[in-house]
Amino acid sequence: MAYRNYSGKNGFVYFLSNYNRNVLYIGVTGELDKRILDHKFGQGSKFTSKYNLKILLYFEEYPNINEAIEREKQLKNWHRKWKFNLIKKSNPELKDLWGQID
Repeated sequence: MAYRNYSGKNGFVYFLSNYNRNVLYIGVTGELDKRILDHKFGQGSKFTSKYNLKILLYFEEYPNINEAIEREKQLKNWHRKWKFNLIKKSNPELKDLWGQID
């Protein structure tokens, strides 16, 4: 699948979870703060709405959206345990990082 080149626009890969931290979602966006607000108000994807995924557990920033898309693809192929290990390296208590977005 080909993606448009959004040169100059930062990209973000992020993990969301529910309150029990037993469902994970990986997403990509160019505007992390706006996208997380969408999820928090139930206006994200159907999957995140269905499973009430509103807790931001992890995010990575990239210089452009294309790099973020590539990273998202990579992470989606990881085992669940690997994903949680990545999250726990920077967020061992699995807290909502929403307040840490600049």
